Amino acid sequence: MTLLIKGGHVINPATEMDDVADILIEEGKVVEIGKDLAPKAVDRTISAEGCYVMPGFIDMHVHFRDPGFEQKEDIFTGMEAAAHGGYTTVLTMPNTRPVVDNPDVVNYVHTKAAAGKCIHVLQVGAITKGQQGKELADIEGMVKAGIPAISEDGKSVMNAEIYREAMMEAARLGIPVLAHCEDINMVRGGVMNADDKAQELGMPGITNAVEDVIIARDLTLAKETGVHLHLCHCSTRDSVSMMKHAKEEGISVSAEVCPHHFTLTSDDIKEFVPEIKAGILIPNDTDADTNYKMNPPLRRREDVEALKEGLRDGIMDVISTDHAPHTFDDKNTSMKNAPFGIVGLETAACLTYTELVLGGYLTPMQMAEKMSYNPAQIIGIDKGDIQPGKAADLVIFDPNETYQIDKNTFASKGRNTPFHGREVTGRVKCTICDGEVVFNEIKKKVK
Repeated sequence: MTLLIKGGHVINPATEMDDVADILIEEGKVVEIGKDLAPKAVDRTISAEGCYVMPGFIDMHVHFRDPGFEQKEDIFTGMEAAAHGGYTTVLTMPNTRPVVDNPDVVNYVHTKAAAGKCIHVLQVGAITKGQQGKELADIEGMVKAGIPAISEDGKSVMNAEIYREAMMEAARLGIPVLAHCEDINMVRGGVMNADDKAQELGMPGITNAVEDVIIARDLTLAKETGVHLHLCHCSTRDSVSMMKHAKEEGISVSAEVCPHHFTLTSDDIKEFVPEIKAGILIPNDTDADTNYKMNPPLRRREDVEALKEGLRDGIMDVISTDHAPHTFDDKNTSMKNAPFGIVGLETAACLTYTELVLGGYLTPMQMAEKMSYNPAQIIGIDKGDIQPGKAADLVIFDPNETYQIDKNTFASKGRNTPFHGREVTGRVKCTICDGEVVFNEIKKKVK
């Protein structure tokens, strides 16, 4: 199929292109970029006037819950949610049932995703068997099956020697380690940030040190082993300081920040408002809205500001979602009993644009860099780049549309978001993966 995208403002970090142009796509590849292209035969034309055209977003951190927890999300609904959010590639975490600790489960995910014919799904492998932290998983076998990285996401490998062995193996095989940094021995039943808000609500708190001590350990091990270490969902101001120091030392390291961590603070946590399901009021004994419960938790204002500045200054490299869908019943319980996690694929772009671009922290070019180009570079895939010969993975993003986020329109099975009703600016209008339109809301000038 031949597809022509007309008149969009092309933002491409790989070449620093920042200009209005047309893009011609044939057989899944970009073949030409230029002004006023007029090819003889085009199957479909899409007008991108007034919109940015960026490389398709790449999310290094999602949970599709498949296999084992398909009532929360499955690969097909996850891919659809990703497409709605402008993502053309996602990395799915291995804390499923069974855990992704061997090539067979990797093959299951990749085969099912390919059957969906939507976006690219890359399954991340577990570091240890069953994520038990006792014995290394079949890392080499999973690399041969196509994993782009290893991670114990959902927890840290607390045995430093086993973790060091995993890092050495990852370095040998040329893949990064994606680190969930949490000292489980220090959590002590915490459900939100340890601060005045937690005391006000009578909730056990999670200190910044829970995250920071493992970051310090992991950076030390990365320096020794030479592996590329990627820090997931950083939430503290000291994570930014340690990243800056590590990069100055020449350690191979990168870090991601999630939109909820640069948008909300613990002071934003709202009281619980009962929801009605099927006409029946479901009781809830919590004093706080469990859609604000995530791990790491929402932190203080000074942490949020440090994260924004870290993204602005290039210390923090990536914006990921940590998309973590749960069912209504999962979340409709007490703050202490509800699982951690919120959905994020369908709100990340608009929150990033509203909070960081309009907020003066990032340019549109830096947004594309952190949501597409940098992730591609970290995991070593030939994506995040709009040039002739490259795969036509693109997102058309309208920077002018202002609206309220409505969780009831999500493609994801999950509705667990603290952003329902929040006013934002910027909307994904069209997502193109390998030259195929997998999501489209552009109504005019399309044929």
